[in-house]
Amino acid sequence: MDIAVIGLGKLGSPMAACFAAKGHKVIGVDLNEQFVADVNAKKAPVFEPGLQELIEKCDDRLTATTDLHDAVKQCEATFIIVPTPSKADGAFSLDYTKIACQTIGAALKENDRYHLVVLTSTVMPGDTGVHIRKALEDASGKTCGKDFGLCYSPEFISLGSVINDYLRPDFTLVGQSDEKAGKILEDFYGTICENDPPVARMNFVNAELTKLSLNAYVTMKISYANTLAEICEKLDGGNIDDVTNAIGLDSRIGRKYLKGATGYAGPCFPRDCEAVAQLGRTLNVETRLPIATDQVNKLQIPRMLNLIDQALPQGGTVGILGLAYKPDTDVIERSQGVELAEALLDRGTTVVAYDPAAMENAQEKTKGALQLAASADDCLSQVDLLVITTPINEYKELSLKNIQGKTIVDCWRILDRSQLEPLCNYVGVGTDDVLRVQQDAENLSAKAA
Repeated sequence: MDIAVIGLGKLGSPMAACFAAKGHKVIGVDLNEQFVADVNAKKAPVFEPGLQELIEKCDDRLTATTDLHDAVKQCEATFIIVPTPSKADGAFSLDYTKIACQTIGAALKENDRYHLVVLTSTVMPGDTGVHIRKALEDASGKTCGKDFGLCYSPEFISLGSVINDYLRPDFTLVGQSDEKAGKILEDFYGTICENDPPVARMNFVNAELTKLSLNAYVTMKISYANTLAEICEKLDGGNIDDVTNAIGLDSRIGRKYLKGATGYAGPCFPRDCEAVAQLGRTLNVETRLPIATDQVNKLQIPRMLNLIDQALPQGGTVGILGLAYKPDTDVIERSQGVELAEALLDRGTTVVAYDPAAMENAQEKTKGALQLAASADDCLSQVDLLVITTPINEYKELSLKNIQGKTIVDCWRILDRSQLEPLCNYVGVGTDDVLRVQQDAENLSAKAA
């Protein structure tokens, strides 16, 4: 199939490469001329593990252009993956999507053959069947469901594992204007997915709600685990891993995202949770769960600051390992590591940080106030207290020579406690280590008084 993919950013370029690698002819479209030039030079336009290697396998099946109108005219299907930024009320803006649809519609007007338009950007329930359909029909003069097909098919992917998530999804979601459009898209996914995933086909509004509600449910699991972790920190003998590993064995719950560590972050989870709450307000439905989930998430940085206050020597320096919101990406959107650094810097604390991919973005976000280390070991050597905010494998190899007498706050408990405890003050978040730190701080304060 000949396909146009509109948007060559963090998700669009891996999507285009996956389609082309599976034998389809793909034209990537973006207004960013550098992205277009990179794709045409067989270079990955964005950072994503495995993307460069995948692009190199596409041969001449993957090209790019800034001319959306011409790309659509050449293709049988168009995938839209442009930004839908959050508005002040938590709903999503369709500004970029509507602009794309106007050009797509104009191209469809000049084509006689059937064309499938697939929206993969996250939108609010009701948007695809009303605003997107209308924009395409008005610009093309054609009828959706007859002259062209329209599907809403968001992906459930995570930066750092985008390619695997595209090729081996848990399921594919298809919101369809009609049976023909849905069947074409389902058959197409059959040529892309390597694990024969189930396909959920439904109308637009249910697909739109499915996308939002799935992500919102995952955030609830994260906030619930973080609440349990804080409870464990107050109990003598408490250990969040023992609790979540056990309850995760129940098939009704499962272990995924049930860790008890830092708050959730990134470009999807926070805003999708907020969008469900906004949808409830619009429909006059009480959405207390996503609201409470967001409130719990916002407590995680203050919780970490309180722990640091109790464990950090007066005038001490704090190190942060982990500035990206998750491993294997350079994205820092709502990153817990960056937000913690900003809070500490605002209080006048010296902060040294290291991340294998995200330091440049974090330095820009903190306006140069963040001191950057050359490695995890270099970071450790410069600080009194080190916080591991992202579970990156590289951090597991910290040199023990620099650890003597320091405090290590391990949010994800990725280090070997048995090795570290004789050498330093090891604090596993979600365990009674935190209770011990609190008791030590109280005893020190009592002695000073």
